[in-house]
Amino acid sequence: MHLDLDIHNYYEKLMIEHLISHPEYSEFDKEFMADVCCHALTQLPARYIRHEIDMSFYLSSYDRLNMDYQVDKAVKSAIAYLHNKAQHRPNAAR
Repeated sequence: MHLDLDIHNYYEKLMIEHLISHPEYSEFDKEFMADVCCHALTQLPARYIRHEIDMSFYLSSYDRLNMDYQVDKAVKSAIAYLHNKAQHRPNAAR
């Protein structure tokens, strides 16, 4: 049994879908976006699943919209936080 392959947080999938559907995020480099994802995911609740179909079957439209809203809010918050942190570093390039 490979639990690391069988179990995942549904919000990870939503995060990737969100980033792909918003081309404005392509201006950021891969390293920055990886940090954004990590920071944003810590702001979101965990929804662990084994199979995508399980989530699709049990999730209402309202719940899915709410989850999408939470992801959008978490991504924007993470970008703002990381930009602010970079600006206030002692040796940050300005």
